[in-house]
Amino acid sequence: MTSSPLSSPSSVPSSSSSSQSSAAEPLLSVRDLRVVIDGLHILHGVDLDVAPAGVTALLGRNGAGKTTTVKAVMGLVPRTGRIRLAGAELSSLPAHLVVRHGIGYAPEDRGIFAGLTVAENLRLAERGAPGGGGAGEPDYALVHELFPELKQRAGQLAGTLSGGQQQMVAIGRTLLNRNRLIIADEPTKGLAPKIVAEVAEVLARAAEAVPVLLVEQNLALVRRLAGTCAVLVDGRTAHRGDTAELLADEEAARRLLGVGSRHPLAGGLRSAASPAAPAITAEVKP
Repeated sequence: MTSSPLSSPSSVPSSSSSSQSSAAEPLLSVRDLRVVIDGLHILHGVDLDVAPAGVTALLGRNGAGKTTTVKAVMGLVPRTGRIRLAGAELSSLPAHLVVRHGIGYAPEDRGIFAGLTVAENLRLAERGAPGGGGAGEPDYALVHELFPELKQRAGQLAGTLSGGQQQMVAIGRTLLNRNRLIIADEPTKGLAPKIVAEVAEVLARAAEAVPVLLVEQNLALVRRLAGTCAVLVDGRTAHRGDTAELLADEEAARRLLGVGSRHPLAGGLRSAASPAAPAITAEVKP
């Protein structure tokens, strides 16, 4: 299910094939993840593997528990179960220590400080390694290589950027610290079709540098970017496997996602290998 592993957090993997994906160990492994908030059982035993290169998608209908899953991985909600990143156990760690293990999180609302400049937003994300040293220096070269607009617009207020440009800032912050993994939650939510295509390019470029766990309801975007996927149904993992195979199965896509996978999507996102799929409405979070 996964491609060849990263040799280090800063290595740059290429896009992986399905045959390579099945051979390697997952970068992130989640088993029996459970979350109870205010007496409400949100997750009932989620299993999830994230490939060590490229994009892994986390899919599901509205309210299935996708955002709760990534918040649990990040330590932002109380959880039980097993969470391992490159062999390190994270399940008992608070959020700030999870981050130190090398996970960058771009939340669904992007978390941009509208009144600060692009440069100031990036500067706030700088995170030095304990004890100092070159490995802890923020990697502005990588961020500016992938997103040259952020360098060109360094002095511009982030609140005046387009939605796609703001997403560049959100993902750029996760790349700044040489993370092992990026989690991007609903990066196209609320964006116009033209901007969705822009964000797709942002994510594709980011995934060339760091593996991405993508929470997304736009199946055309998922088809284009994600090699493997997991599908949640009512707080449980209902399916894990190859993304193209799932989306090629009309009945399975409708049963698991509540929508067919082969109808046109407004906005022009198209996969060369298969027809585009419709966008799904944004998830209502518990």
